[in-house]
Amino acid sequence: MANELILIIEDNEKNRRLARDVLTFKGYRTIESETAEQGIRLARERKPALILMDFHLPGMNGIEAFAVLRADAETSTIPVLAVTASAMTEDRQKIIAAGFDGLQTKPINVKEFLDAVAEIVARRGGAA
Repeated sequence: MANELILIIEDNEKNRRLARDVLTFKGYRTIESETAEQGIRLARERKPALILMDFHLPGMNGIEAFAVLRADAETSTIPVLAVTASAMTEDRQKIIAAGFDGLQTKPINVKEFLDAVAEIVARRGGAA
């Protein structure tokens, strides 16, 4: 089931590296962006099977970027998994209300993270 392309949109280099290392170990291919704006461009160009979206990003935040992705016919069907270190109930409610395909908290639990990724990719049919 692996080999699907996953876009990681995360401004923290250590978090990006962890996600990349865990995903590539399981056979996924990854591309990365430090900003929502660059991530949206990559999503349009590369059509990943899944986008991992940090909630707090410089410039456009994760919810704003998610809205742009959903409004664009090129990216509207790409699943987006929110990843956040925020334990704030208000932030979690915003993420859920926005319609993200899932939510993972940081620091990530590797098994739960990989299970969530595999489930979302399988739901989409693994199209990359």
